[in-house]
Amino acid sequence: MQESLKPILDIQELDIKMIRLMRLKKQRAKELQQIESLKTELLEQLESKKHEVSSINENVASLEKKVTSLNEKIKALEARQSSIKKVDEFNALTQEMTAAEKEKISLEHQISNSVDKRVAEEEILEKITQSLKSSELNSKELEKEIKYSIEKINEEGQGLKKDRDLLAQDADEETLKIYDRLLRNKKDRVIVPIENRTCSGCHIALTAQHENLVRKGKNLVFCEHCSRIHYWQESEALEGSAAATKRRRRKAITS
Repeated sequence: MQESLKPILDIQELDIKMIRLMRLKKQRAKELQQIESLKTELLEQLESKKHEVSSINENVASLEKKVTSLNEKIKALEARQSSIKKVDEFNALTQEMTAAEKEKISLEHQISNSVDKRVAEEEILEKITQSLKSSELNSKELEKEIKYSIEKINEEGQGLKKDRDLLAQDADEETLKIYDRLLRNKKDRVIVPIENRTCSGCHIALTAQHENLVRKGKNLVFCEHCSRIHYWQESEALEGSAAATKRRRRKAITS
């Protein structure tokens, strides 16, 4: 194995931890966004329902005003009718009063329906109001916990970044550039061992010639399928690296 890969393997372990932290941070931020979205949605529903109730109230007030006007008209017609002696004029006033009464009954029916609708909408409004209060109360502790979690993730990430920067100072510049480019593309391990003549990254079988090149460790050897860098995991050059520790842990679990 190339000596230049050993510090990069340690860097990779830190990078993988940072990638996992970033994924966790995104997940937690998404949870926070979902809480905010729920509250925003409830607020929008609340305002919409308030507007509906307000519109119903305006409509009821307008209809009641028309009913009042019709009542006054009917009273005026009745007063006129009492002083009318001609039959045709009396009948004409009677027809006008009948028409006014019909219109009044229609308006009162509309008022009744609107009032029933208002009661139903006010019940929904109350439920939305209670849901919003409950959501705000319950989400406070959750939001606090999520924000604290994100702060801790940031702190841990900063510590890992600091350790990575120190390791990068002693790493081969060209090898590090190649590694960084692969890592940006895959967001996963890009320096992987060969296991049973198979790439442990893409799990596709490799040729014997490819394995021999990796065993020799004279140059960087890339997987012809996924472009990851291969190393021979039995190499003594791995001793002391994070990859070796990880491999020993995997063996212990297997046994």
